[in-house]
Amino acid sequence: MTVLFAFGVLALLGANPALAADAETAAAGKEFIGKGLAAIGAGLALLGGGIGIGLIGKGAVEAVARQPEASGNILVYMVLTAALVEGATLFAVVVGFLAQGSA
Repeated sequence: MTVLFAFGVLALLGANPALAADAETAAAGKEFIGKGLAAIGAGLALLGGGIGIGLIGKGAVEAVARQPEASGNILVYMVLTAALVEGATLFAVVVGFLAQGSA
């Protein structure tokens, strides 16, 4: 339900204004909306990456609390997974900024 609502909002934001006086005004409106959506996408990527790294840290701390003798292995896997999440987040933010510049 939430996904359908989000797609509906994005469809409305991307539509040409019905009362536009000319094509230049409509193009400027679409450019402004495109840049705004790109910035929102970059922000959502950062939010998702932060949540992901937080969950990784939470899981690692709980695992070390349950089995302290395995803390070395857990630390290695935690750092590796956090680096992968960070890389994917950075890639998504760069794509969002590139889309913002080209919109």
